[in-house]
Formats: sequence, C-alpha cells, structure tokens
Amino acid sequence: MDIKQIQELIKFVSRSGVNEVAIEQDDFKITIKTNQAPVYVNAAIPAPAPAAAPVAAAPVAAAPAASETKAAPAEDTSKYITIKSPMIGTFYRSSNPDKPAFVNVGDEVSTGKVVCIIEAMKLFNEIESEISGKIVKVLVENASPVEYDQPLFLVEPN
Repeated sequence: MDIKQIQELIKFVSRSGVNEVAIEQDDFKITIKTNQAPVYVNAAIPAPAPAAAPVAAAPVAAAPAASETKAAPAEDTSKYITIKSPMIGTFYRSSNPDKPAFVNVGDEVSTGKVVCIIEAMKLFNEIESEISGKIVKVLVENASPVEYDQPLFLVEPN
C-alpha cells in the first residue's frame, strides 16, 4: 500500500462515519481510528400505504371504517422525525442491563442527549439525538441487531 492509497483510505474513513478500520496484509498492517462523533441521519418516515386487499374483501359498510382507521395513523406519523442507526451493530437501550434505559416513550430529548448505544466490533457507540422533542415510539427491541439507516425512534419535534 502506498501513501496515496493510505490518504484515500483516511478520507474514506472520515466521510463514512466509521470509528475504526484495520487492514492487515503479509508485510503491512494499518489501523485508522477517528475520534469524531458518529454520523446521525434524521428523516420523516413515509406514511404506510393502506392495504387494498382487506378493504376490498370487507363488506361495503365496513370499507369506509377500515380506510378511516388506516388514514389516522398515517397522518400522525408524518409529523414525526426518526432517529436512525448510523451503523450496523447491536442496539442497546441502556449502558448496562442493570441500569435504566436512556430514553422511554414520553421522555423529552434535547439535541446531544444519548438515546441508545450501538455495539459494533466490540466498540460501544453512544447515539445522540440531533433534535429536541418527545420520544413517541421505540422501534427496535433491546439487544437486537440493527442495520445502517434503520429507524430506531420516532420523535415528535418541539
């Protein structure tokens, strides 16, 4: 690996939000660690499309009621913002099984408040809220695997 390849790797690591990369070859070993905060992505969850099959199979009188009940949650979720996973790993709601969760439904969060931990390659990364608001829903079970960009929390912004 030459210096230009190393510089490109450093740029890639800094843009990707990864905290550590290690590469080992026969005669060469490099480890790049960053002390930057993980990248956080917030976006509104798209409203779920109502299912056409159950409405069509239901009697005519029940069809409007089914579409009304499906329309109400769609309107509510459009005003929420999601906190998404910035990496692949294991989601934890608290720092220790004996400790309380960082946040629960109904809790107020502010920018910079730790909302969970994601473990990736034995590193525990604190995930902070980028918005202020109220936690409306926790979308992931404790100690379950998460993917990059997977929604973790729904937040009603202030």
